[in-house]
Amino acid sequence: MINVLLADDDARFRAAYRKLFERTDGFRFAGEAADGAAAVRLAGALKPAVALLDVQMPGLGGLAAARAILATTATRVIMLTTFDLDEYVHEALTAGVSGFLLKNAAPAEVLQAVRSVQAGHAMLAPEVTARLMQQFTPRARDHRHAFAAALLTERELQVARLVARGRSNRQIADELVLSTETVRTYLRRMFAKLDVSDRTQLAVLTHEAGLLYEPR
Repeated sequence: MINVLLADDDARFRAAYRKLFERTDGFRFAGEAADGAAAVRLAGALKPAVALLDVQMPGLGGLAAARAILATTATRVIMLTTFDLDEYVHEALTAGVSGFLLKNAAPAEVLQAVRSVQAGHAMLAPEVTARLMQQFTPRARDHRHAFAAALLTERELQVARLVARGRSNRQIADELVLSTETVRTYLRRMFAKLDVSDRTQLAVLTHEAGLLYEPR
């Protein structure tokens, strides 16, 4: 049973998500909040497996609430966003959230995202990945960025680029003519080499290190 907490200032949106989780086997709707401060309090009291937080809420915003929850609980966080708010994506990912979902995501997509995050994976909606790629500007690089290209093999770089573009393991396997298990092996190796914990952090690092495109 996956316990889920939802924080959003739209009562109708909360009601729709509450109904979705209450009617789906394997999920338990632990609670809901209309603002970030209440979300932090409920996360501390209820210890949900996954918290879904709207980026913009009155008072304490979603990003600040996410930082507080991640610092004090083992709850994994998914941020809910719309296209006009995706400037927050990079900041949220570097803060440690497990993924981003568009607020108009289909019910099946929402459920799969929560399952994936609860299992320890990261989830970044392909649409959000595309916007992140379009808006990304070079940032200061630490020593991991400077050596990232040298640390990775050419095949690992190919896999990293596809992860950064929002491809699933199956899509990567099909495109590179590999098995999904081989793709997972490459991912585990890259996580260890680059000291990142999941595919979302790998995607961010790939962008930051300027590795998204092959050199001309």
